Amino acid sequence: MGYWADIDLNKVPEIKVTPPGPRSIEYHSRASRYMKGYSSQVKLFPVVFEKGYGYTLTDVDGNTYIDFSSGIYVSSLGHCHPKVSEAICKYAKTLMNCHDFTTPIKTVLLEKLSSITPGDLNGIQLYDSGTTAVEAGLRAARMATGKFEFISFHRDFHGKTLGAVSLARVDKSQGMRAAGFFLVPRGYCYRCAFKMEYPSCGLYCVDYIETVIKEETSGQVAGIVLEPIQGWAGSVIPPDGWIQKIRKICDKYGILLFADEVLTCMGRTGKMFAMEHYNTIPDIITLGKSFGNGFPVTAMVISERYKDVLDKISASTSYGGNPMACAAALASIEVIEEENLCENAREVGEYMLRILNGIKERHKIVGDVRCIGCLGGIELVKDRRTKEPFEEAGIMVYKKAFQKGLSWVPAGHNLRLAPPIIITKEVAKKGLDIIEEAIYETERELGY
Repeated sequence: MGYWADIDLNKVPEIKVTPPGPRSIEYHSRASRYMKGYSSQVKLFPVVFEKGYGYTLTDVDGNTYIDFSSGIYVSSLGHCHPKVSEAICKYAKTLMNCHDFTTPIKTVLLEKLSSITPGDLNGIQLYDSGTTAVEAGLRAARMATGKFEFISFHRDFHGKTLGAVSLARVDKSQGMRAAGFFLVPRGYCYRCAFKMEYPSCGLYCVDYIETVIKEETSGQVAGIVLEPIQGWAGSVIPPDGWIQKIRKICDKYGILLFADEVLTCMGRTGKMFAMEHYNTIPDIITLGKSFGNGFPVTAMVISERYKDVLDKISASTSYGGNPMACAAALASIEVIEEENLCENAREVGEYMLRILNGIKERHKIVGDVRCIGCLGGIELVKDRRTKEPFEEAGIMVYKKAFQKGLSWVPAGHNLRLAPPIIITKEVAKKGLDIIEEAIYETERELGY
């Protein structure tokens, strides 16, 4: 048991006032006079949180929720883990920032990180956002290969600056994709873009990448960029062999494999890095979100073979690698190892998947479920045969579960599950029971 062992499970969740309560409504109304561009989570359910502890969140009206979001995959070790909080406080009182000068805590973090990253990934630069790390990875790939084009995948998400946006779906709110970026269908077997069946398809979706290289690019592809497991798209897990086959294409054409693990790193999937599930070593990897358990610290790590390019791409940054950030990241890694949290995430994930499969069997609107570690998804459909997305149901289930005490993540007809990796099976089941109750109510109201 961890620091959160004193949580009274009889009071988790505990809804005292129907949320969003009056104080939440007041605070959010005041803030939204000035702040715009809220996420769909907030727009759909504008609760105002006041504090967090372990796997719980408490709002300003005194309601306590089970956290199935981890601050959008960020607070994986739970809220206010004492070791992480104390590490940040120490450097907040000692040295907050000295640009990119070396500090003792940075040195120790770099040594620790290089000891746990796969293969020869040991060329490190530290940043303060996932998007910035991704942009640095793109620049590094171009410098390392002398090429300028990139291939990425439908519905992957990599950030909100020009290069990162260009790796993903672009809509009118984001402007246009930069030149030299090409998208291909993802290995998403539930919704195969080629209408094939796995494994008889032979992973044709990977073979198609070669067609794009030959027919659409100018042959100057610097990198293939992927999320090992999709986050925003609904926790989509690729089929066996998909990532390994992409690695072979990269080797064949002299292309760097760039794994964006901003969302999946640091134990989220039951291993320190999701790429470890596939026994595949990328040339570039980006880390973020739970890297500092909520403190803004990210990293771009590149293979030993290419790390000298970091001296050529203006890799430094104002905030990345400050002593507080380094302390948060180092403490987070140590907590994961000391508390055996990768193993806990794996065991809880297997348990959650069994429950999710039962939910799928019992409910017509549940088309697909998936879970690996503490990263899961529920896909709602109007009809299992046509697989038509059921966004109305997704919104209803999200809101109903939130009102019952589950703080979590919507994505249209996809409902995303991301509890902290400290969570127990007992609490995870409570969260899933709330979701199933919300699905029952939604089905009744929609006539299913």
